[in-house]
Parts: sequence; structure tokens; C-alpha cells
Amino acid sequence: MAEAMLQQDWTDKRRYLWLLSTLTMLLPLGAIGLVNLTGHPVFWWFGPLFVFVVIPILDVMLGEETENPPESVVPRLEQERYYRIAVWIAVAFQYWAFLVAVQVIATASLPWYSYLGLAITTGTAMGIAINTAHELGHKTNDFERWLAKLALAPVFYGHFFVEHNRGHHVRVSTPEDPASSRFGESFYRFLPRTVFGSLRSAWELEAKRLEKEGKSVWHIDNHNLQAWGLSVLLWGGLLVMWGWVVLPFLLIQSVFGFQLLEVVNYLEHYGLLRQKKDNRRYEPCRPEHSWNSNRRVTNIFLYQLQRHSDHHAYPTRSYQSLRHFDEAPQLPGGYASMIVLAWIPPLWFRVMDKRVIAHYKGDMERINMA
Repeated sequence: MAEAMLQQDWTDKRRYLWLLSTLTMLLPLGAIGLVNLTGHPVFWWFGPLFVFVVIPILDVMLGEETENPPESVVPRLEQERYYRIAVWIAVAFQYWAFLVAVQVIATASLPWYSYLGLAITTGTAMGIAINTAHELGHKTNDFERWLAKLALAPVFYGHFFVEHNRGHHVRVSTPEDPASSRFGESFYRFLPRTVFGSLRSAWELEAKRLEKEGKSVWHIDNHNLQAWGLSVLLWGGLLVMWGWVVLPFLLIQSVFGFQLLEVVNYLEHYGLLRQKKDNRRYEPCRPEHSWNSNRRVTNIFLYQLQRHSDHHAYPTRSYQSLRHFDEAPQLPGGYASMIVLAWIPPLWFRVMDKRVIAHYKGDMERINMA
């Protein structure tokens, strides 16, 4: 009886706040609007200013959210179409903002620092959109999986669709995983290892899958080729329409966007290691193999990506249902602030190395070492 009452009475207090995640896609439009309103060129940099200054301040001011939805209501949460439509809207907003930003770059005579600012602002939004693709890519229906590939097209990082689901989730927190960072490894050492390692892994995974189906790796069913093809069509169409002036913009926003994904990968599993059992296989991924954060504001803007342990345990579990685990190691801040630390290796090592060592109670052999 009590359980039934709980199921009936419980409501998602953040139900409509999840729509704020869609607004991060509009950062380029915010930059353009603020510049037009004020005339100040600093607002071309609105994207990084909002994400890496405003959000960390709000995280500190509004604190943490550790409430979990009762398990009895999770089936209902998972079935509510509203939560899925909220993610679909994000993709529409993403393309709206991206195409308007390209038009401004092509038609306005911007000085280099304004051009760069709008490119970085757009890259910030497109990098966050990779998280939208991440949410969609874990779904099982073709419509949402194609939406995931569309969300990855602006940054030309479509192989993430393959590598994350079938590579990273299998090898997470092991030395074999290119997307799991190692203790003592700076982000700038990690970045080329994860970019090229993930690309190679995605290609090999699709080659093996297609070989089992009796198809060539160059077959149209190759998910990598499908996703990259969308990028070629998008970038090619923009170059035909606006000319070569937009190419530096496309490259800058792409690099900044995908490094934003990879810096999040860097902080999510830093130094954590799944141990091998007697049969030489790795133990299952558990909550203690992912760094978590319950910072309220960042979780709203990132579809609760910071509840990363539950995501790895149940990859198809939707963002609105993800749970906090007390045993999961906790980051000292939200992702927005931790990204800035990761960009400054001495600060990162000073803050995080002692936490890794404490997590393993000083046993250095249990750490994923560089």
C-alpha cells in the first residue's frame, strides 16, 4: 500500500527544467543577439563564458541534488514520451543555431577575435550536442539513432556513435579503453590517444560486424560511413552555399566541440580501474568505476550525464531515471568546473590525484596508471 501511494504521489520536480538542456544548443544565437543588442564584441564569446563561468557559479549557489526516483515509478518515467521529445527538440535547436552562425560568419565582416569567438561559442554548443547524440545513440529505434548521427554531423565525429556504445561501454576503466584516462596522464597526452584510438576502434568494430554479415567494411550499412556521410553533406553544402570563408569556422568549432567531448571522457574515469578476476576477465563495471557529480545545475544542462555510474550499469536507462550511488567516487565540482581544471594539468593533478589514491586506500596497484 505504501509503495503504491509513493508511486502515485511522486512527481519529477525537474520535469520542465530538462528543457533547459535544449537551450544550450542556442548559445550561438545568444551570442549574436547580445552583440546586436549591446555592440560589445566580448559577447561573441558568450558560449564559453556561460558554460565555464556562469554554470559553475550556479552550481556552487544551488548545490547538489541526490534524490533518486523510486524504482516503482521508473517504468512510467521511461515510457513518458515527453522526455524523449525534449531531446528531439535539442537537435532541431542545434541545427537552427548552427546554420544561423554559419550565415553570420559568411556575411558579416568580423575581425579575427570576433570570428574566433563565434566559432568557439558554436563549438561549445556543438560539443554539448554530442551529449544529446549520446542520449539518443543508446536508444534502440532507428529514428533516434539517426537523430544521434545528425547531432554528431556538425563536429564531424560520427564514429562516436559506434565506439561509445560498443567500445567504451565494454572496455571502460581498463587500460585497453582509449576513452578512459590514466592516473598521471594529462589531458593533452590523453587527447591524441583517445581521438585516434577511438577512431581506430570504431572502424575495427564495424569491420567485424559487417564481416559477420558477409559485407565489406565499405558497405553502406557501415554506421561510421553513414555518420561521416552526413557530415560531408552538411559541410559540403555549406561550402557550396557560402564559399571557403566558412571552412576555418567549421574546423575550429569542430575541434573545440570534439575536444569538449574528450575532456569529459577524461574526467569521468580518471585513474579508475576494473580489476581482473581469476579467469583473467575484468570484473563487471560497478558504480565505483566512474567519477560522479550531483551538482544540480550541470546535471540539468547535461541530461544527468554526471550520474555516470548508473549509466554504465544500465546504458539504455534514460536520463530522467538515472540514480545517485553513495559508493560512487564524487568529483569536487560539476563537469563545467572540472573541465577547466582538466585544461590546466598542474591544478588537475593537485585536486584529483589524492582523491584517486584515497579511493583505493593507498593501494597504487589498483589504479589505472599512465
